[in-house]
Amino acid sequence: MTSTENGVKKAKLESSSGSVVVPEERDFDDETQKALEEIDATQNEIDSLNEKASEEILKVEQRHNGLRKPYFEKRSEVIRRIPKFWLTAFINHPKISAVIEEDEEDCLRHLSKVEVEEFEDIKSGYRIKFTFNPENPYFSNEFLTKEFHLGINGDPSSQSTPIRWKEGFDLAAKAAQRVASNKSSGARKRALLPLTFFSWFSDSSDPSMDDIAEVIKDEMWPNPLQYFLVPDIEVENGGEEEEDDLEEEEVDESVVVPEEEEEEDFEDEEIDESEGGGGGTGTSAAE
Repeated sequence: MTSTENGVKKAKLESSSGSVVVPEERDFDDETQKALEEIDATQNEIDSLNEKASEEILKVEQRHNGLRKPYFEKRSEVIRRIPKFWLTAFINHPKISAVIEEDEEDCLRHLSKVEVEEFEDIKSGYRIKFTFNPENPYFSNEFLTKEFHLGINGDPSSQSTPIRWKEGFDLAAKAAQRVASNKSSGARKRALLPLTFFSWFSDSSDPSMDDIAEVIKDEMWPNPLQYFLVPDIEVENGGEEEEDDLEEEEVDESVVVPEEEEEEDFEDEEIDESEGGGGGTGTSAAE
């Protein structure tokens, strides 16, 4: 086998599915090289089937999005009857609550509806729509929408509704002022973590790193009820754990008590033996 043949075969493997990586020039015997090429060809066929499966899954998902829509609408109408539902659900989610400032909590009390809608071509992106009550004192927008698009070249982009803050209620500006104040006072840690809920909403600098949007779409939106009920679930689980602990303590006590009784019995036996031995000696002396 010549070095040219090796080079051709190596190039063939590297230009395939990418599953075979040859970091350096290596010599294989004919049988091994042939087996590697067969594996690579088979892997290409597997990858092709996986791509077709992904396309079919997307079509099924798209069809079921239409079927789920009326149920999402029904759920949203019922949620409106529960005060602070979305605020509570957000606060109970560890990743979302991490970016919600205290003054933003008061604003999010007026959040009455959250919707996530994937575009007709699912692969092209989705939008998150927030609906606020008319009496919201912080801004005049009734709807705030943030959209995420995936271009033909695969580059993500995002855009969001400009927030029309009311005078004295601009939470984004207040957050920026706090960051600036922390920087000047030397609070370096807080200065490096300026992300808040509304700064996230308005930020479109790096959509590929937008974890909050992904969490809302993939974790919160499918079942927000589980996050609204988190404290109750924890209390129930805590009660069960306490009962288990009590049962374990009872079991431990039942195990320990016999051991103490055995030790007492053992001590009593030693006393009886010593007394018995002393009595025998006295009898012998009397005799």
